[in-house]
Amino acid sequence: MLRRRRFAVRLEWRPVVVCAVLALAIAGMAVLALMTGSYRIGAGQVVSALTGGETGLVHDIVVEWRLPRVTATVVFGAALGVSGAVFQSLLRNPLADPGIIGFSQGSYTGALIVILVVNGTYLQLVGGALLGGMATAVAVYLLAHRRGVQGFRLIVVGIGLSAILRSLNTWLILEADLEVAIAAAAWEAGSLNGVSWNQVLIGGACITMLLLLAGMLSRPMRQLELGDDAAASQGVRVAPARLALIVVGVALTATVTAASGPIAFISLVAPQIARRIARTAGITLAPAAFVGALLCLTADYIAQHIAPTPLPVGIITVILGGGYLGWLLFTEARRRL
Repeated sequence: MLRRRRFAVRLEWRPVVVCAVLALAIAGMAVLALMTGSYRIGAGQVVSALTGGETGLVHDIVVEWRLPRVTATVVFGAALGVSGAVFQSLLRNPLADPGIIGFSQGSYTGALIVILVVNGTYLQLVGGALLGGMATAVAVYLLAHRRGVQGFRLIVVGIGLSAILRSLNTWLILEADLEVAIAAAAWEAGSLNGVSWNQVLIGGACITMLLLLAGMLSRPMRQLELGDDAAASQGVRVAPARLALIVVGVALTATVTAASGPIAFISLVAPQIARRIARTAGITLAPAAFVGALLCLTADYIAQHIAPTPLPVGIITVILGGGYLGWLLFTEARRRL
């Protein structure tokens, strides 16, 4: 228990140790990613380039070419992990992934309209993705609302709306000019190939603020897991807290989608893995963020350096996450028999 004047923070040792180990794994994986490529670089050269000791070609390769992508995978993976943790905690369901319940597709629709209509900047893409994600969230909430909102009903409605939006996105791409359509279709797979320092800095700043907001909302989020009545009896303003958490979760997904397209299944897998290795009673944000960052970084490394040909990171996350989803559905079905 850490106390300072009127503030107190209670920390459990296992999640802290787990986060520290995951941070070391992320650092090691990041150095490996910076070393690997068509021009191989030693670990010492990578560290020297990051600390300003290298100049010339090695510095350009590490800092200007590879580091933006590695930074993006870590930051975006953490954002997706926290977004998934927020929705799984709110709905009390391990299937509550922004991709499954339609929010990612809504964000992609908003960003796609900006691309096809105005060929907008990254900030305009973020705005379009945020509007699309929020509009989808409102639609899913209203369609699922019947004497309150139950998690399972919201997920089913989200899956249906996600299928509709996916069809709409396909139609928009088919109606677009050939070059724009090819770029949009490749971006839909979830690709980090075009990520620049500009997108990393802007997206990272947005995600950092959203993660701080999520951290401030972590206590009411955990209390809402007990149910609305129990949370209200503990002084939580249920409706504003739930709305704030939904906005933060959608905004995290939208910011990532605007930069790289929808990267599937990180939001689904990361919170559950984090809960199991940290052995917490519920879903916690910090372990989910670290697991999401490590998963995204590892998936991108596999896509770029282990696959027979370089692939969008979203293809690898779909393969890994699809297997996890099948296992999760199987175990849930067995538990209810």
